[in-house]
Order: sequence, then structure tokens, then C-alpha cells
Amino acid sequence: MGVYPADIEATSAAIIAAYRDRGWMIATAESCTGGLIAGALTEIAGSSAVVDRGFVTYTNQAKMDLIGVSATTLQTFGAVSRETALQMAHGALMRSGAEVAVAVTGIAGPGGGSAEKPVGLVHLALTTRSGLIDHREMPYGEIGRDQVRIATVRTALEMLAAAVQAPA
Repeated sequence: MGVYPADIEATSAAIIAAYRDRGWMIATAESCTGGLIAGALTEIAGSSAVVDRGFVTYTNQAKMDLIGVSATTLQTFGAVSRETALQMAHGALMRSGAEVAVAVTGIAGPGGGSAEKPVGLVHLALTTRSGLIDHREMPYGEIGRDQVRIATVRTALEMLAAAVQAPA
């Protein structure tokens, strides 16, 4: 048994196989998951053929410096927003050799939430070089920090699995 739950390992293995078959690479841009998505993918032997790079951009400064999220976006919409997640995915794609990038930003808790952005709210975005854009706003709720992070990994993997099935 590996580090991750069996379902995450199985999904990751299927993603690695599908992307390898298509000749595509993946980049990740992670805030609230702190690298867990890249970790789940690289848990799989042979993942170096598919995983190009992962950006852990926990602070706003890191989001700006590493993947080009604009200060205006962060000031206007906040780090936990559709707009920031989409810019994170786009920035990761543009700063990598990948065909697909997935990005996540959210409030894992236990603190840090507000009425507008409660604990457990996560925005995920995926973009591809062929122009596919996917965004999901996931209100996981106050299920605990670990569970929010693992739920986010599962959703990100679902998005990656769907993207490789989409027409090129």
C-alpha cells in the first residue's frame, strides 16, 4: 500500500496510463493541497513520463512570482476565487512543457473562513493547450482540514481524467 488511499492511487494510475498513451504531460499549481496532487500522481511508477512539474504557491506572492497571477486579480477577487484558480492553471500551463494544467486554491481550515468564503470552499481550474477550460467551485464544508485536502485531490484527479478523454 502507498501513501494515498486506494481509490486515489487507482485513479492516479489510470491517469498516468491515459496521459502516457496520449503523449501528454501534466503540470499542477497547488495552494491548499500543498503538493498533494503532484504527490498522488508521482506515487505511480512511470509517472515521470507524464508529470512535468508542480508549483506549490501557498502565498499570494508565490502565486504572482511563480505562475503569474496578477496582483489585481488577487486584490479584486481574493486568492480563493474562480478568477485566481483560472489564472493559476493558465500560468502553470504557460510555465511548463505540459499539455494540461490543474490548479487548486481554497480554505482547508479549520480557521480562515468567512461568510462569503467559508471553510471547505475550494476552487479548481484546469486548462489545456487545445483550449479546454474547466472550473469547479467545491463547497466541501467543515469536514476537517485533512478531508478537505483529500477531497480536493479527488476532484482534481477527476478533472484530469475527464480532460484526457476530451477531443484534442
